[in-house]
Amino acid sequence: MTELNEPQLNAVLHESGPLLIFAGAGSGKTRTITFRIAHLLANQRVPPYRILAVTFTNKAAGEMRHRLEELAGPEIARDLWVGTFHGICAKLLRRYPEEAGLDRSFVIYDDADQKAVVARVTKDLRLDERRYPPKYVLSLIGACKREGHDPTEVDVGDGFDRDLAALAREYQLALARANAVDFEDLLLRVMRLVESPDSRAGQELRRKFDHVLVDEFQDTNLVQYRIVRALSADTRNLCVVGDDDQSIYRWRGADVRIIRGFRRDFPDARVVKLEQNYRSSQNIVRAALGVIEPAADREPKKLWTAAEAGPPVVVRACGDERLEAAWVASGVAQARAAGVNAGELAIFYRVHAQSRVLEEALRAEMLPYQIIGGMKFFERAEVKNLLSYLRFIENPQSDADLLRIINVPARGIGAKTVSAILDAAAENTSSAYEALSAIASGRQLGGAAQKKLQSFVRLTEELRAARLELTPREIAERVLEATGYRAALEAEDSAESDARLENLAELIGSIAEYEAEAPDVGEEPSLAGYLERVSLVAAVDTLKEAPAVSLMTVHSAKGLEFDTVWLTGMEEETFPYRGLDGTDPEELDEERRLAYVAITRARRRLFISHAMSRTLFGKTKYLQRSRFLDDIPADVVERQGEARPASPYGQGLAGLAGRWGASPSWGATTAGGGRRSWGSRGSAADGPEASPGGRVAQAELRLAPGQRVIDRDVFDDVPPDDLDGEVVVRPGDRVRHSKFGRGVVERVEAGAAPSVVARFPGHGVKRILAQFLDFEG
Repeated sequence: MTELNEPQLNAVLHESGPLLIFAGAGSGKTRTITFRIAHLLANQRVPPYRILAVTFTNKAAGEMRHRLEELAGPEIARDLWVGTFHGICAKLLRRYPEEAGLDRSFVIYDDADQKAVVARVTKDLRLDERRYPPKYVLSLIGACKREGHDPTEVDVGDGFDRDLAALAREYQLALARANAVDFEDLLLRVMRLVESPDSRAGQELRRKFDHVLVDEFQDTNLVQYRIVRALSADTRNLCVVGDDDQSIYRWRGADVRIIRGFRRDFPDARVVKLEQNYRSSQNIVRAALGVIEPAADREPKKLWTAAEAGPPVVVRACGDERLEAAWVASGVAQARAAGVNAGELAIFYRVHAQSRVLEEALRAEMLPYQIIGGMKFFERAEVKNLLSYLRFIENPQSDADLLRIINVPARGIGAKTVSAILDAAAENTSSAYEALSAIASGRQLGGAAQKKLQSFVRLTEELRAARLELTPREIAERVLEATGYRAALEAEDSAESDARLENLAELIGSIAEYEAEAPDVGEEPSLAGYLERVSLVAAVDTLKEAPAVSLMTVHSAKGLEFDTVWLTGMEEETFPYRGLDGTDPEELDEERRLAYVAITRARRRLFISHAMSRTLFGKTKYLQRSRFLDDIPADVVERQGEARPASPYGQGLAGLAGRWGASPSWGATTAGGGRRSWGSRGSAADGPEASPGGRVAQAELRLAPGQRVIDRDVFDDVPPDDLDGEVVVRPGDRVRHSKFGRGVVERVEAGAAPSVVARFPGHGVKRILAQFLDFEG
């Protein structure tokens, strides 16, 4: 344990009782928690099966298990309970299904399955799906469950009107009929089991673990907290590790007040603070501290590092989002040319919609990239089709899976037949498959339709019987052959069908990987086990070591780190996000924490950009730079105020690459002097949508050199020397704009941001900030 610092060692050697570890960004919390578990195993002789360690992602759980295998050996690590909240709860429910009101073969519905159930229930209740979109309904149901409530018991007025309450009840009843649970059910049912004072399951669960450890505790919601608190109630050996400064999932139920209030529930808790950062340079750490320290109610702590100062944090003002994207792509190309591994480069943005122009710029430079959190493998239609077959033969009560596969591949079972099946199921309060089987053996339908249903029943029953004898991979292969799905795709003989066949082959490969890995974590490979693993996979868990730049939202970046990070879109209404209504201070603090998380992902280089105008969701706005940038200490920042990198034209990327090693940035800068950064607060306040009240019309406008931003892609014929002197603009002068082309000045206006009103042929009269124009006289 010589590699641990003093606070880490204090946390590891804590004997017993509640322990609260505040772990700052990059402070070695995973190392600390794994060493603590190893200490419990080796020195306190705690049996591995009596230790529960909970994480928030499968990736984090895998890393923890791998470290523990190295510290304690694979045989011991195999018996530890290490996993995500959802994974652990699914495992516990499999042991006590009847006590939780489930059959042992229950299935877990993913987002698409849940939406399908809501859509069907909405139709059954004759409600308008446009008024009650499935996503909206599910968000309310999820919030209800995260607060520990059963949707079948909601009252009108608790955010639910009469129809919403009916939808919630019917949705939950539909899950019960299908022997299915959603993600929130996994937690809610286990919470009720473990809190039950008299049930056998509750008593056994509360005695099951001697030590409970929770990573990323700042992201827990009320139900998750109640679970771990109850599991550790007898021993009180609850160790929680987290950082309130990194609580960024409020929108999905995480409550930062839980970690801040831990000492109220456990007044005797020992508190240890890990404040030494081992990841980032001093400049990056100081920038992060500047952003987070104004947040309200945070636990006092001072992140520090023994690392060198490193390059300054570059803050770049760009004309618009396309110039920003071009600057980022140029920087990525320079880093790659200088030999930086593409897997060590990342581009962050606040919302997914910002990625499009960044992707276009990277493609233009022929730079490989991957989107983290975009379209996922397991969301592709052909993959979901095969998974639905597998889930259905494991649990034929699952209506969502039956309805997905009943006519895949096409077997002539039409909408009218499906409607009859659903009507019969509703009338008899049975599953859809029970209704289908009854219709197939009866006389309700005509001969052809009935034969098709009989054929389908024979097929599914044969597959269900085969699953008892075959491995999960063999079952999947049998499904593709017996159903004719593979043959149907092969018969299409198109590029699209070939891609689908490749995806199905990839899915079969993932099943084979599961079969090989399951024994290493103490599992017997089974179809139910594989389906459970697939249901719990998260977007960030799909991140692979690959020679490609990673693009992602800041939320997806949590838990990751990179050598070099570009943090884009740091302007008001983008970051902090425009959706804030300004009435809840905690919303702004969450945005501040999100910025802190983004900054602390970078190890050596951090580039921050903001655009003076941005087109997002079809609307163009002129924006102020983010207030968070004003909180970064000035002495760690290198400001760049041009809309494009200014150095050195004509050399190409190879010429620029040589500057990467000597300097962390490129382009004209201001370090207390030089060009003015036009992203400074207030510089873009006056835009086309702003009130003209602060402007003063005058006969001429005098612009200093720093008050013009030249887009070299558009104005490549403007000699750099022309930027050196003052420019005088008068009505009647000619101007040029990157979007509207040439125009004539009608009037000029002074103010915090000088602007020009000009007429552009084909576009009309536009008021444009002076820095976005080239003046031809």
